[in-house]
Amino acid sequence: MTETAQKALSILREPDQFQWYIIPIFVFVIYLYYNELHKKEYDAVLAGLAFWGMDWFNEIWNALVLHFTNFAPVWGAPWKTAYLIFVGLNIEITLMFATLGLASTKILSDNKKTKILGINNRWFFAIINSIFAVIIEEYLNYTGALTWEYSWWNATTPWLIFLIGYLPFFIVAYMVYDMKKMKNKIITVGAILGFDIICIIIFSGILGWI
Repeated sequence: MTETAQKALSILREPDQFQWYIIPIFVFVIYLYYNELHKKEYDAVLAGLAFWGMDWFNEIWNALVLHFTNFAPVWGAPWKTAYLIFVGLNIEITLMFATLGLASTKILSDNKKTKILGINNRWFFAIINSIFAVIIEEYLNYTGALTWEYSWWNATTPWLIFLIGYLPFFIVAYMVYDMKKMKNKIITVGAILGFDIICIIIFSGILGWI
């Protein structure tokens, strides 16, 4: 097992890591969602939750990679954090994803068929946002805040991080945003988050693998 993976496991869900700065960040995220609910922007809220749920799924399978390889997760976050939820997911990251999904809907055109540079605006912004997110990940890895241990997932293979790490998040979020029926939006988001919860109960609560 790599040194970074061992470090992550040593602080995994360790309450002594708590830092007070996380409280105002948490409240800020709540404020953003409450504000959208107050404005009855339910499409944006559900898109944000879908985006957040997609990241939880990624973090679950990433933690399972460490369990089955006993080498390293695909990505890790073993250093400074107020709380490490999974080996590659800390409280700061999950609050960031909860905010990013919601924020990414604000740039969308009211007309889902509008094109930018010949590309449908949904696809355009999904691609641009994903590229931007990969650039940030590259920087986080450069600083050591985010660790990569596999040759096929590193700074030389950004396309894989783009395709697996971000693009599906934005695509699903925008699909939920554009669904015509609120019932379908709720069912989709409920299925994503429900699946995440079941996986966490099984792989963490029962089996203790992650």
